[in-house]
Amino acid sequence: MLARTSIVLLLLLGLALPAAADQDDPRLDRLFDQLYHAPDPLAAQAVEHAIWRVWLTSEDDVVNALMGEGVAAMQRRDYPTALRSFDLLIQVAPGYAEGWNKRATVYYLIGAYEASLADIVRTLDLEPRHFGALSGRGLILLDLGRSEEALTAFEAALDLHPQMPGARINVEALRKLLKDSSI
Repeated sequence: MLARTSIVLLLLLGLALPAAADQDDPRLDRLFDQLYHAPDPLAAQAVEHAIWRVWLTSEDDVVNALMGEGVAAMQRRDYPTALRSFDLLIQVAPGYAEGWNKRATVYYLIGAYEASLADIVRTLDLEPRHFGALSGRGLILLDLGRSEEALTAFEAALDLHPQMPGARINVEALRKLLKDSSI
């Protein structure tokens, strides 16, 4: 594990790490093209996993250590520790889209929807193709009863990842709900 004193020292000195290359990785353009044109759900899933591997891996060991710590805490459902890890990650590397996305996920899991939506906005500012953040936005809007906005978010996710199962199911259900409610 990374020494917290090193991270705290960086912050005290006002030094942030340069933006991680996750969303700027040159492999992503090719992967997104493959994802869009995947011939079947299994092929799409394989490409999706490759995209997540790129998004989750930074060129910086500090960022990787904080990401690993936060993800492990999320898996244990230790949300306070996960939030602390992602807060620190965002302070150290504010240009790292997946840091914002992971914190948005924790906020969603604890029911802090407005904070999650704010972090999703930041994620999408850094990586507009983040189908996970778009789908997460849809889930939150659905929970908030904002069905038309949720539909828009899920459709945006499908524009990038046409075979995304959860988004597809939600789009179909919301289209039916909205059609039935307009009758």
